[in-house]
Amino acid sequence: MKILAISDPHGNYSKIKKIIEKAGDFDLVVVAGDITNFGPDEKVEELTEMFDKPVLAIPGNCDHRSVLKALDNSKAVNLHGKAEQIGKIRFIGLGGSNPTPFNTPFELSEEEIENALEGMVCSAENSGECGKIVLLTHAPPHGARDELPFGHVGSKAIQKFLDRVDLIVCGHIHEAKGTEMVGKTVVVNPGEACKGSCALITIEETENKPIEVEFLEV
Repeated sequence: MKILAISDPHGNYSKIKKIIEKAGDFDLVVVAGDITNFGPDEKVEELTEMFDKPVLAIPGNCDHRSVLKALDNSKAVNLHGKAEQIGKIRFIGLGGSNPTPFNTPFELSEEEIENALEGMVCSAENSGECGKIVLLTHAPPHGARDELPFGHVGSKAIQKFLDRVDLIVCGHIHEAKGTEMVGKTVVVNPGEACKGSCALITIEETENKPIEVEFLEV
């Protein structure tokens, strides 16, 4: 499966058409939050209608919580707090972010994040139907793709799922675009879609081939 991963368009979709053209052939789109820039929620439909492939999306901390209804009413699958099985790949999603100093609209406590993810990840781990587990979050795990000049700011709750899932696609920390491996988990921050950044991720359903990540700029 080839996945087009984008994050942090922040309501500016001027680069999306070029991203789609440059990405070429892909099977699925994942959107890792900050779809809008503090609204309006109607921007969700504008973004999702740009794709002719299935879209899985979660909100970010700069989206109002009311964006969940807009996602439910869009052509995308609202993956916030939910799981979606495609073939033998289980996609699990959680939007918003761990607490920030800025009191943004969609923040969750670390306890809320852990409680929301534990049941879904545990269910996937114990399912014979899952060849691979993909976690779509807005916030990165603490210690991976989460560094700012003053230190690591990722979620310590999401960190607990490193080495339990095969892939984490996140965003939030614009300066931390890139990929790294923690245990068996590949962590990918595709960069800011509003600036023309994205990632193409190739993942096999069951084979032990490494996950391939290619970053694109337009």
